[in-house]
Amino acid sequence: MTQPLQMMADRKDDAENDLGVALKTRPKTQRPPMYKVLLLNDDYTPMEFVVHILERFFGLNHAQAFEIMLTVHKKGLAVVGVFSFEVAETKVAQVMDFARRHQHPLQCTMEKE
Repeated sequence: MTQPLQMMADRKDDAENDLGVALKTRPKTQRPPMYKVLLLNDDYTPMEFVVHILERFFGLNHAQAFEIMLTVHKKGLAVVGVFSFEVAETKVAQVMDFARRHQHPLQCTMEKE
């Protein structure tokens, strides 16, 4: 009967002697900054073309694309999505290249959120 009591006493002594253990705190990782991709209105790019771009490059359904296109048309610009720097940069390049190949002056930019 004394052995289990002795083991409990040993454990208590061990817990009291654990003062030398250093706990290393991990630096908190920060999320990368996000970037808004914006479409800008112009007087020449057809609305249907803008809807097509929104569906093709941003994966929006027709109703969502139409809604954003109307926002661009009425307010002069609209946020199309928020992405990491690399993704935003790629989407801007894709849209600009596609618009140029189809001879439209559509402007697409990005800015830090």
